[in-house]
Amino acid sequence: MSAVLPDRAGLAAAGELAELDDVEFGVRLLVNTPTHAGRDAELLRHWARTADAFGAALPPVKASARIVESEDGLARGLLARYSSRPVPTVELFTDTLALAEELVDRLGWRHWYPAGSVRAAAVAHEAVHQQLHHGPAKKSLKRALGHVVLRAGRHTVHGHVAGADEIAAHSHARAVCGLGRSPLLLTAALALAVEPPPGRPQGSPHGRKK
Repeated sequence: MSAVLPDRAGLAAAGELAELDDVEFGVRLLVNTPTHAGRDAELLRHWARTADAFGAALPPVKASARIVESEDGLARGLLARYSSRPVPTVELFTDTLALAEELVDRLGWRHWYPAGSVRAAAVAHEAVHQQLHHGPAKKSLKRALGHVVLRAGRHTVHGHVAGADEIAAHSHARAVCGLGRSPLLLTAALALAVEPPPGRPQGSPHGRKK
């Protein structure tokens, strides 16, 4: 996978992205999630808004996962990745982080993403995924989203909303790192600068491994 900084057309495209609000990026993430094909647009917007508010309200927690660095993020299409086995680990891809920082300067977005904040946001983002894997926040998010899959008497079972944890993690990173915009905007702009090999689809720069 190769990366190029945006030309004039790319800058214009990124500028159009910046005109969208953060919730809209959450909606787009859900729309592009296969399990939500055919779902009502207003329901997806409700889920995106709810997940965004949930993530922003989560108290900051120090990441307990070990942090390691790798240099092949662009080749893998990844900025960071969380894995819970064999031990909770956050892997940061330094080449993608460097490109993101360079892109922020090129786009004039430094007031939204202060120097060094991309790395801090990546760590905060993955720390939320750790909470959603191992703590009560997982159940709380399900209840907040209100996606009921079964009712039996007084018992209610809330289902998983694919992509909601990703929105919540980005929103949390925005809040705890003091960013002017959600990292989802930067993720979308980063996609403009990264060219996947022919036939290989563009994926999210945040990977998950259980």
